[in-house]
Amino acid sequence: MFTLPPLPYAYDALEPHITRQTLEFHHDKHHNAYVEKVNGLIKGTPFENANLETIIKDADGGIFNNGAQVWNHTFYFAQFDPKPNTTPGAALTEAIHRDFGSLKDFKEKFADAAATLFGSGWAWLVVDQDGKLSILQTSNAENPLRKGLKPLLTCDVWEHAYYLDVQNKRPAYIENFWKVLDWKKIEARF
Repeated sequence: MFTLPPLPYAYDALEPHITRQTLEFHHDKHHNAYVEKVNGLIKGTPFENANLETIIKDADGGIFNNGAQVWNHTFYFAQFDPKPNTTPGAALTEAIHRDFGSLKDFKEKFADAAATLFGSGWAWLVVDQDGKLSILQTSNAENPLRKGLKPLLTCDVWEHAYYLDVQNKRPAYIENFWKVLDWKKIEARF
Protein backbone atom coordinates (compact mmCIF):
# COMPACT_ATOMS: atom_id res chain seq x y z
CA MET A 1 0.00 0.00 0.00
CA PHE A 2 1.22 3.45 -0.86
CA THR A 3 1.01 6.40 1.51
CA LEU A 4 0.93 10.12 0.88
CA PRO A 5 4.44 11.43 1.55
CA PRO A 6 4.46 14.59 3.66
CA LEU A 7 5.63 17.80 2.08
CA PRO A 8 9.31 18.46 2.87
CA TYR A 9 8.44 22.03 3.95
CA ALA A 10 5.59 23.88 5.67
CA TYR A 11 2.45 24.62 3.66
CA ASP A 12 3.18 28.34 3.69
CA ALA A 13 6.94 28.02 3.08
CA LEU A 14 6.77 28.66 -0.68
CA GLU A 15 4.60 31.78 -0.47
CA PRO A 16 4.03 34.03 -2.29
CA HIS A 17 5.12 31.89 -5.27
CA ILE A 18 3.01 28.84 -4.41
CA THR A 19 0.43 29.52 -1.73
CA ARG A 20 -0.61 27.50 1.28
CA GLN A 21 -4.09 27.11 -0.21
CA THR A 22 -2.71 25.66 -3.43
CA LEU A 23 -0.44 23.23 -1.57
CA GLU A 24 -3.29 22.12 0.69
CA PHE A 25 -5.50 21.37 -2.29
CA HIS A 26 -2.79 20.08 -4.62
CA HIS A 27 -1.01 17.87 -2.08
CA ASP A 28 -3.70 16.92 0.41
CA LYS A 29 -6.59 16.54 -2.03
CA HIS A 30 -5.27 15.78 -5.54
CA HIS A 31 -2.09 13.90 -4.66
CA ASN A 32 -3.82 11.99 -1.87
CA ALA A 33 -6.70 11.04 -4.19
CA TYR A 34 -4.22 9.37 -6.55
CA VAL A 35 -2.68 7.48 -3.61
CA GLU A 36 -6.07 6.23 -2.43
CA LYS A 37 -7.23 5.33 -5.93
CA VAL A 38 -4.11 3.33 -6.88
CA ASN A 39 -4.26 1.48 -3.56
CA GLY A 40 -7.83 0.42 -4.34
CA LEU A 41 -7.03 -0.54 -7.93
CA ILE A 42 -3.98 -2.72 -7.27
CA LYS A 43 -5.67 -5.07 -4.78
CA GLY A 44 -5.73 -8.58 -6.20
CA THR A 45 -3.71 -7.66 -9.32
CA PRO A 46 -0.12 -8.46 -10.33
CA PHE A 47 0.71 -4.90 -9.16
CA GLU A 48 -0.46 -5.42 -5.58
CA ASN A 49 3.13 -5.53 -4.27
CA ALA A 50 4.81 -3.57 -7.06
CA ASN A 51 6.66 -0.30 -6.60
CA LEU A 52 5.58 2.82 -8.46
CA GLU A 53 8.36 2.52 -11.04
CA THR A 54 7.12 -0.96 -12.00
CA ILE A 55 3.56 0.34 -12.23
CA ILE A 56 4.73 3.20 -14.46
CA LYS A 57 6.67 0.89 -16.77
CA ASP A 58 4.26 -2.04 -16.94
CA ALA A 59 0.69 -1.05 -16.03
CA ASP A 60 -2.04 0.47 -18.16
CA GLY A 61 -5.38 2.14 -17.56
CA GLY A 62 -6.36 3.31 -14.11
CA ILE A 63 -3.50 1.57 -12.32
CA PHE A 64 -0.96 3.33 -14.55
CA ASN A 65 -2.74 6.70 -14.45
CA ASN A 66 -3.04 6.82 -10.68
CA GLY A 67 0.31 5.19 -9.90
CA ALA A 68 2.14 7.52 -12.27
CA GLN A 69 0.39 10.53 -10.78
CA VAL A 70 1.51 9.48 -7.29
CA TRP A 71 5.11 9.25 -8.54
CA ASN A 72 4.91 12.46 -10.60
CA HIS A 73 3.49 14.50 -7.73
CA THR A 74 5.94 13.13 -5.16
CA PHE A 75 8.80 14.00 -7.54
CA TYR A 76 7.32 17.46 -8.21
CA PHE A 77 6.83 18.49 -4.58
CA ALA A 78 10.30 17.24 -3.55
CA GLN A 79 12.13 19.63 -5.90
CA PHE A 80 11.07 22.83 -4.14
CA ASP A 81 12.60 24.68 -1.22
CA PRO A 82 11.72 27.94 0.52
CA LYS A 83 15.39 28.98 0.21
CA PRO A 84 16.40 27.30 -3.03
CA ASN A 85 19.76 27.17 -4.73
CA THR A 86 18.91 29.27 -7.77
CA THR A 87 21.56 27.89 -10.11
CA PRO A 88 22.68 24.36 -10.87
CA GLY A 89 26.08 23.05 -9.80
CA ALA A 90 29.05 22.73 -12.14
CA ALA A 91 28.31 19.32 -13.68
CA LEU A 92 24.67 20.07 -14.49
CA THR A 93 25.53 23.59 -15.67
CA GLU A 94 28.06 22.12 -18.07
CA ALA A 95 25.47 19.66 -19.42
CA ILE A 96 22.85 22.41 -19.77
CA HIS A 97 25.31 24.61 -21.67
CA ARG A 98 26.27 21.68 -23.91
CA ASP A 99 22.69 20.71 -24.75
CA PHE A 100 20.82 24.04 -24.60
CA GLY A 101 23.44 26.77 -25.01
CA SER A 102 22.98 28.43 -21.62
CA LEU A 103 20.87 28.23 -18.47
CA LYS A 104 18.85 31.19 -19.76
CA ASP A 105 18.18 29.38 -23.06
CA PHE A 106 17.21 26.20 -21.22
CA LYS A 107 14.78 28.06 -18.95
CA GLU A 108 13.18 29.78 -21.93
CA LYS A 109 12.77 26.49 -23.83
CA PHE A 110 11.49 24.67 -20.76
CA ALA A 111 9.04 27.47 -19.92
CA ASP A 112 7.79 27.41 -23.51
CA ALA A 113 7.28 23.63 -23.34
CA ALA A 114 5.33 24.00 -20.09
CA ALA A 115 3.27 26.94 -21.35
CA THR A 116 2.39 25.41 -24.74
CA LEU A 117 1.45 21.91 -23.61
CA PHE A 118 -2.16 21.56 -24.67
CA GLY A 119 -4.45 20.44 -21.88
CA SER A 120 -3.13 18.78 -18.73
CA GLY A 121 0.25 17.22 -18.26
CA TRP A 122 3.88 17.77 -17.41
CA ALA A 123 7.03 19.39 -18.79
CA TRP A 124 10.21 17.50 -17.91
CA LEU A 125 13.96 17.91 -18.02
CA VAL A 126 15.27 14.42 -18.67
CA VAL A 127 18.60 12.75 -19.29
CA ASP A 128 19.07 9.74 -21.55
CA GLN A 129 21.44 6.79 -21.13
CA ASP A 130 24.18 8.70 -23.00
CA GLY A 131 23.94 11.69 -20.65
CA LYS A 132 22.15 13.99 -23.12
CA LEU A 133 19.60 16.35 -21.64
CA SER A 134 16.30 17.09 -23.33
CA ILE A 135 12.94 18.67 -22.62
CA LEU A 136 9.86 16.48 -22.88
CA GLN A 137 6.16 17.30 -22.80
CA THR A 138 3.83 14.57 -21.56
CA SER A 139 0.05 14.53 -21.39
CA ASN A 140 -2.04 13.45 -18.46
CA ALA A 141 -0.09 11.00 -16.22
CA GLU A 142 2.58 10.01 -18.75
CA ASN A 143 6.06 9.67 -17.28
CA PRO A 144 9.51 9.64 -19.00
CA LEU A 145 10.43 6.41 -17.20
CA ARG A 146 8.22 4.61 -19.74
CA LYS A 147 10.59 5.80 -22.48
CA GLY A 148 13.76 4.76 -20.62
CA LEU A 149 14.58 8.36 -19.68
CA LYS A 150 15.61 9.63 -16.26
CA PRO A 151 13.56 12.61 -15.02
CA LEU A 152 15.52 15.44 -13.40
CA LEU A 153 12.83 18.06 -12.90
CA THR A 154 9.21 18.57 -13.80
CA CYS A 155 6.60 21.28 -14.02
CA ASP A 156 3.04 20.18 -13.33
CA VAL A 157 0.77 21.99 -15.79
CA TRP A 158 -2.50 20.48 -14.65
CA GLU A 159 -4.65 23.47 -13.69
CA HIS A 160 -4.93 22.30 -10.08
CA ALA A 161 -1.22 23.15 -9.70
CA TYR A 162 -1.79 26.86 -10.23
CA TYR A 163 -5.42 27.90 -10.71
CA LEU A 164 -6.01 29.08 -7.13
CA ASP A 165 -2.92 31.30 -7.30
CA VAL A 166 -2.92 32.73 -10.84
CA GLN A 167 -6.17 31.44 -12.37
CA ASN A 168 -5.64 30.78 -16.10
CA LYS A 169 -2.24 32.53 -16.30
CA ARG A 170 -0.03 29.48 -16.77
CA PRO A 171 3.03 31.59 -17.75
CA ALA A 172 2.80 33.46 -14.42
CA TYR A 173 2.78 30.11 -12.59
CA ILE A 174 5.84 28.98 -14.56
CA GLU A 175 7.64 32.22 -13.66
CA ASN A 176 6.89 31.53 -9.97
CA PHE A 177 7.99 27.90 -10.38
CA TRP A 178 11.60 28.98 -11.01
CA LYS A 179 11.61 31.01 -7.78
CA VAL A 180 11.19 27.93 -5.55
CA LEU A 181 12.93 25.28 -7.67
CA ASP A 182 16.01 24.07 -5.78
CA TRP A 183 18.79 23.31 -8.24
CA LYS A 184 20.74 21.47 -5.53
CA LYS A 185 17.98 18.85 -5.53
CA ILE A 186 18.00 18.67 -9.33
CA GLU A 187 21.80 18.30 -9.32
CA ALA A 188 21.47 15.36 -6.89
CA ARG A 189 19.06 13.66 -9.33
CA PHE A 190 21.50 14.25 -12.19
